[in-house]
Amino acid sequence: MHAERTCLCESSGVCGVMPRYALKVEYHGAGFVGWQRQKEHPSIQGAIEAALAKLEPAEHTIVAAGRTDAGVHGLAQVAHVDLTQDWQPFRLSEALNYHLRNHRIAINQCVVAGDDFHARFSARERRYLFRLISRRAPLTHERGLAWHVKRKLDAGAMQAGADRLLGRHDFTTFRSTICQAESPVKSLDELRVEEIELPNGTEFRFHVRARSFLHNQVRSFIGTLEQVGAGSWSPDDVTKALGARDRSACGPVSPPQGLYLAGVGYPTDPFKS
Repeated sequence: MHAERTCLCESSGVCGVMPRYALKVEYHGAGFVGWQRQKEHPSIQGAIEAALAKLEPAEHTIVAAGRTDAGVHGLAQVAHVDLTQDWQPFRLSEALNYHLRNHRIAINQCVVAGDDFHARFSARERRYLFRLISRRAPLTHERGLAWHVKRKLDAGAMQAGADRLLGRHDFTTFRSTICQAESPVKSLDELRVEEIELPNGTEFRFHVRARSFLHNQVRSFIGTLEQVGAGSWSPDDVTKALGARDRSACGPVSPPQGLYLAGVGYPTDPFKS
């Protein structure tokens, strides 16, 4: 169900609906406990809500398309917020970016959203990117932005393993034991491996797309596929792990710093002019 829009009557005595704004948010996940607000720890949601309070003194709640974990980055997270004032979207984004200047968070786009828009419930797909760099030497420029793996990996083998995961399955093996989703059954629409030769090493980019994901599902996929790429697992082992429906059958979970929320799809793109 969609959250109902808030009426202005209670605070102003004037009947009307608070204007809703959609935000496209970019952030570096290092130093945050993740997207979700926590009382005693820095979060992306908390930082943006604090910035909003500078503009309209009150408690604000922003709703995101998806919650990212500690250390995970955002390229195009989508959130919405209801405000009491009619803001010109460009001025709102500029004001928020001013108050977020001490954080690695940026509002890249801001638009007035339709009455029926909800950042989470209106979303039809989420897209993730995972970056893995294979080389012996430590990472310098990409440290904190990719998973560093020293051994060589076979992209073809990883793609063969990834293909075993496509479609609708019970993904119990590939979800965290603390996952709160009602059902482990999800449909995976894309898991594509891209190989990019670098001057020093090789980057593997995993493009993942589905309507929704389980907790730690993408990182569990990548950790398992890295085992396939290194030759420790075969693609058939991925099929066996999936069929086991047992968390202990999963490969190692990859670290968070290579994961990016790359985009969110809606029936009608709220940011399209």
